[in-house]
Amino acid sequence: MANIKSQIKRNRQNEKRRLANKSVRSELRTRTKAAVAAAESGAENAAEAERAAMKRIDKAANKNVIHRNAAARRKSRLAKRLAAASASAEA
Repeated sequence: MANIKSQIKRNRQNEKRRLANKSVRSELRTRTKAAVAAAESGAENAAEAERAAMKRIDKAANKNVIHRNAAARRKSRLAKRLAAASASAEA
C-alpha cells in the first residue's frame, strides 16, 4: 500500500479508469463477435453489425482505450474475416 498522498490518489484514478476501459473493451469484443456471427450465418443485419463493430473500434481508439494502430489492425483483420465469412456463406 502506498504511503505517498499523490500515489494514493493516482491509485484511485487508475482503478476508476481500469473499470471504465474494461467495459469499453468488453463492448468491443461483443460487437466484433456479433459481426462475425452475423456474416457467417448470412443474416441480413450483417452490414449493420459490421458498421457497429467498426464504430466501437474507432471509439475505443479515440478514447485511448486501445492504440490507434491496434485499432487499425483490428479493423483490418475484422474486415478480412467478414469478407471470408460472407463469401463462404454465399457459396
